[in-house]
Amino acid sequence: MAQRVQLTATISENQLGQRLDQALAEMFPDYSRSRIKEWILNQRVLVNGQLCDKPKEKVLGGEQVAIDAEIDEEIRFEAQDIPLDIVYEDDDILVINKPRDLVVHPGAGNPDGTVLNALLHYYPPIADVPRAGIVHRLDKDTTGLMVVAKTVPAQTRLVESLQLREITREYEAVAIGHMTAGGTVNEPISRHPTKRTHMSVHPMGKPAVTHYRIMEHFRVHTRLRLRLETGRTHQIRVHMAHITHPLVGDQVYGGRPRPPKGASEAFIFHAA
Repeated sequence: MAQRVQLTATISENQLGQRLDQALAEMFPDYSRSRIKEWILNQRVLVNGQLCDKPKEKVLGGEQVAIDAEIDEEIRFEAQDIPLDIVYEDDDILVINKPRDLVVHPGAGNPDGTVLNALLHYYPPIADVPRAGIVHRLDKDTTGLMVVAKTVPAQTRLVESLQLREITREYEAVAIGHMTAGGTVNEPISRHPTKRTHMSVHPMGKPAVTHYRIMEHFRVHTRLRLRLETGRTHQIRVHMAHITHPLVGDQVYGGRPRPPKGASEAFIFHAA
């Protein structure tokens, strides 16, 4: 059953020049900015008695705002006692080191046993934050650092920072082939036209930019440090395969399973 939300407030003069969705997110911190933006687009927000469906509309301060919206009842996921490697924590965020083979969010084929279920057990109040504070994902086989918001305001700020590219996301990986120099792959990515679980470079896809530099050479492999400007699904894996240097162990995008001598047999991809 949907929950009705009715809110009224006056925009502060200190918010002069802010976007409407930004101003409302500050005024109503219990609701994420993405949810407020959705309400505005769905014409659930009145400004001085008039419908406003433009999230980017700049406010002047002093406007009377009224929200009359509904929140669909969300699926409640189970808290599960799954160990988490916490590398940093404060009142607003957690940074966890995700191990290989741990799925981030429940979905088809993985109804539980995920990072989300572990977070609900470790910090129960996170159930009130959209998606249990998860603002970015790592693939099941990818290891490394994930930032999680513990509060709605922190989640709103993290999502905004990712969109504005204020947060740098870097990875380490081992690619097939002896690469001679770093570079940038600037190729759009979309869902594969026939393999719906795969992604591919396509001229009609969404913009995607990956920077990479060489960290170490092996005989027939290269260890890389990679930085994302955008965050498309499987972006690094698709881009490296596109330049004919797929990641070791990534058999989906052409990587042979055999790693450098003495290295792990698994997919070598780490969020640094």
